[in-house]
Amino acid sequence: MPIRILVVDDHSVVRQGIITLLEDEEDLLIAGEAADGDEVWDMIEQVSPDVILLDLTMPKMSGIEVIKQIAPAFSNVRTLVFSMHNNADYMISAATSGAAGYLQKDTSRDEMLKAIRSIAKGELYFPPYASSVIIKNLLKQIARNPEPKVELEADNDKSIWKMITPREQQILKCLTEGMSSKDIAEKFDISSNTVANQRASIMKKANVKNTAELISLALRGN
Repeated sequence: MPIRILVVDDHSVVRQGIITLLEDEEDLLIAGEAADGDEVWDMIEQVSPDVILLDLTMPKMSGIEVIKQIAPAFSNVRTLVFSMHNNADYMISAATSGAAGYLQKDTSRDEMLKAIRSIAKGELYFPPYASSVIIKNLLKQIARNPEPKVELEADNDKSIWKMITPREQQILKCLTEGMSSKDIAEKFDISSNTVANQRASIMKKANVKNTAELISLALRGN
């Protein structure tokens, strides 16, 4: 079954450009397109996409608002932000709202294809520049709002590091260092699917919704 894609951007020229880039790939199917955030919900119900390629700056409803609405309602639909913005606030907001990936619009076609295919498999795709921004922000937040030592000691037995297996600890350490699933798979000579499964297991044990929350929790409990 091809990966069904919904392209969401308020500029028709941009939408058509994306469609032209992707339509010849045998494993991809352009299921639909939308011009603003208000159309996304209806389009999801109409075309059942696997991946939404989403712009952030749109009329009526921003991309961030769209992610916040659809992430809890359509857990099987993965969102890949495709934005002109390289601003840290946008990247962090997208990640913490539930986006599965973030690309800038000047990215290469090969990277776009790689991101779509990775996300469709259940992985996350944040290139090094985005991962670095997100992790640095989390570290700053922790530095500004450190947890009291008493709480840390009281919660010590509940540290995520003590709840996961040794291999999951290795995977989590790599995630906190901003490594991609591909890099982690190569480091340990395992498949990307194995990395995705182990990350999902860690997130379930940690009871978090996204990687940003997981990394924040890991850094606090390290």
